[in-house]
Amino acid sequence: MELGRLIGPELRELLRDDPEQARDLTDEFHPQDVSECLTELDDELAARALKVFPLDYGAQVFERLDEDRQIGVARVLGIDSTVRLVTEMDADDVVDFFSLLPEETVKKLLAKIRKVDPEVAQDIVDLTQWPEYSAGGLMTSGFVDVASSATVDETIAILRNQAAEGAEVLDIVFVLDESERVAGFVTLRRLLMSKAQTCIAEVMQGNLVSVPPDMDQEEVARILSRYDLKALPVLDAEQRILGVITADDVLDVVEEEAEEDAQRMGAIAPLDNTYFNVSFSTYLMKRAPWLLVLFVGGFFTTSAMEAFSPLLSAITMLTFYVPLLISAGGNSGSQSATMIIRGLAMGEIRSSDWWRVLSRELGQGLILGVGLATVGVARALVGGDGSEMAVLVAITIIAIVTGGCVVGSMMPLLLHRLGVDPATSSTPFIATLVDVLGIVIYLSLARLIVSGASAAMLAAP
Repeated sequence: MELGRLIGPELRELLRDDPEQARDLTDEFHPQDVSECLTELDDELAARALKVFPLDYGAQVFERLDEDRQIGVARVLGIDSTVRLVTEMDADDVVDFFSLLPEETVKKLLAKIRKVDPEVAQDIVDLTQWPEYSAGGLMTSGFVDVASSATVDETIAILRNQAAEGAEVLDIVFVLDESERVAGFVTLRRLLMSKAQTCIAEVMQGNLVSVPPDMDQEEVARILSRYDLKALPVLDAEQRILGVITADDVLDVVEEEAEEDAQRMGAIAPLDNTYFNVSFSTYLMKRAPWLLVLFVGGFFTTSAMEAFSPLLSAITMLTFYVPLLISAGGNSGSQSATMIIRGLAMGEIRSSDWWRVLSRELGQGLILGVGLATVGVARALVGGDGSEMAVLVAITIIAIVTGGCVVGSMMPLLLHRLGVDPATSSTPFIATLVDVLGIVIYLSLARLIVSGASAAMLAAP
């Protein structure tokens, strides 16, 4: 974005006075930098720039624009110019762009693309049959495959031809048997190190890691990361290759999922765009419902304190420790929830691991509780609140911190088991629940432990 601000005025002048000179940007800047620059221009000038750039370079710039800008620029370009751009884009990026458009517009664009390049149009149609957030929705058709009977020399020639035609995945070649099922793969490095007339079946590797087209994109990202792959093939039930998922596509998925989880953990419905590109009313509606739910949840905290109002009235000292104690529970619960949500997202923890998680969090809660209780006891004694208050604070902290760890760890696992995004059990929800639990524990223990002049009041409901 900083580069866009720096060269935006220069590009604007070039487009006004001498558009042909803007082509020089293709030699000096990466398409990503130019796409950021175009965000500083209006749709008219951005469309004008794309018409001036070489077609393949313009396509790379266009596919990197934000979704809203893509729609606005395409509207200015018109159907014919848009078709020329998208035919130069990778099929998976075209599918993402088409998902933003009305169905009628997509039909018109596809009809035009069929006339220009029927093969590209068919690739787009094949990819659109899969859900957007599945392996099929992520894959690209720009890969290279060869028959198992081909030689190394023939395979390299095929690779060279496919590179000229714009294939996206070139550092791995998939080997097909007589039935066109995937028999294995061979890397470009291995090809270059093998003798020219060697049969490809002799140098291929058979330990192929693949995914089905209906697998969720989060699981796809975990598999790609686990095996440290640059490309992951998508196979159907008959082991025929449908497409390939590249590492850059998965990086986009990881970023999207991280943003969604971060927003959910802040009790905000996921935003579809960047902060400043979301309208004020949309942003308000994303926040208001969850704030209302949390506000209503706070009624339970109020109700719990009202139930013990005689006790609080009798011993005002108890009120002073409420914020300290419930914050300890909320913080411990938030810590546990964060770790469990991350573990579920990374595939390190499964719902079936609940017993192991429970025992671990119980141990953590008890040890952390004892540590905090020691500090709490010191505070009560130094403050002159008496031994009974010190004992009450100690027991309460241990119970609340342990309870917070248990609730914070079990809630995400429960939601995951029910098929709900565990990030929904966000920090505010955990804190609200643990607040109520903490107050009930604290004031119930106060009835049992604190004695003296207020004993009559402690007996009150």
